[in-house]
Amino acid sequence: MRPLGYMYKRVAVAPQWLNAPRVADVYALSGCVSENFADYINFWRHNGHWLFDSPAIIRSLAKEHAISLEGSKLFYYEAHDLQYDDTSSKWVAFAAEPSFETNVQLPSASSLEGFDVTSFSAGTSPECSPLSCNSLAAGIITNAHCLFPTFEAAVRAIEDGGFRNSEPGPYRIIAVHSVHDA
Repeated sequence: MRPLGYMYKRVAVAPQWLNAPRVADVYALSGCVSENFADYINFWRHNGHWLFDSPAIIRSLAKEHAISLEGSKLFYYEAHDLQYDDTSSKWVAFAAEPSFETNVQLPSASSLEGFDVTSFSAGTSPECSPLSCNSLAAGIITNAHCLFPTFEAAVRAIEDGGFRNSEPGPYRIIAVHSVHDA
């Protein structure tokens, strides 16, 4: 797994339309259900994975722009080294956007919460997490955070066509960690 970076999110309780009773809340990388701390792209302080290299960068931006982080949760993300190209049905390499410096500081304490699958059709920023965004968790087994419990379960769901007819890929498997050292 490769480090992608950090994000503060406002974790949402599972919406009723998700139709997945075992899901309590949504820890997805995408901001579709659980929103990011702000519309941060225009600050141009993100890294080449369109996340942040450290929690300190986010806290600095929040202070500069009077954005409250109260009630938000800090996450750290890693990605499988390959992404799944849904048009060729093959695992292929991907890289960070080279025009942005990427130097992710590893968390000193975190808990692995599970694995998300996120679409990256533009190849840059995370787009949708079909388990939550497209209600795929209604028919795919997830944990209480709407994440796969294991990496292997995420691979199996992708390769078996579980994400077909949801969001356009490629898809990346994302390890979602709650951070304790902020």
